[in-house]
Amino acid sequence: MSSPNEQRLWVHKHTRREFRERMQAGEVKACIIPVAATEQHLEHLAMEHDWRSVCHVSQLIADKLAPQVVIAPAMNIGISEHHMRHIGTLTALPGGWLSVLFDTIRSMHSAGFRNILVLNGHGGNVAPCNGMWGQFLQRFECNVQFHSYWDFLSKEIAERHLKTKRFPGHAQEFETAFALAAFPENVRHEAMLDQADKEPLEATAETGRILIDAIVDAVSKHLEDMIDGRNVIAIPPFHP
Repeated sequence: MSSPNEQRLWVHKHTRREFRERMQAGEVKACIIPVAATEQHLEHLAMEHDWRSVCHVSQLIADKLAPQVVIAPAMNIGISEHHMRHIGTLTALPGGWLSVLFDTIRSMHSAGFRNILVLNGHGGNVAPCNGMWGQFLQRFECNVQFHSYWDFLSKEIAERHLKTKRFPGHAQEFETAFALAAFPENVRHEAMLDQADKEPLEATAETGRILIDAIVDAVSKHLEDMIDGRNVIAIPPFHP
């Protein structure tokens, strides 16, 4: 996640003067809000995987589109009730989680952003967001979009490079390849050999690099189109 521009990519790395001056100058056009989870990822991946992966993708995108994009602090606890039998997993109830996300969007909207991409890295967050997004759009009346980063990976590229042809999966080939490419210190190789699930053994760092590059290119184009007004989400009408 290192970058020479890191201080200018993350909102929380700015002083208030630095951020104010960039916004007043019209330099920054869009904001990414990464959302993810801290939860079990089988025996071989660190529990920060979802958070670490979406932050990695977000930073590469913001770096690619600099200086137009900044990243808000990531939400690293998600909706993970289905994994709570594995101790160490953290979870939030959907209502409370959506409230924090709403307030994060509200804060960035108040700062002046009209193009906000909530970039998701955890499958358990998808259904609650999809269920509420129309109301979020009605409240903010701006181009605020929710997408999981793997949604931008084409099936053709994924199936060409993944031996199992499956993605995203949970701690399977796709996520393991991502970790091997981006943060290999989070992969416990001996555990991969010992655990019952052997699919992660199909993963390679080379595959991970190819898939990450494809995702970053696609999300960057999506965000560029948001900034340029070519990609604007429709706001649902209010019903009388």
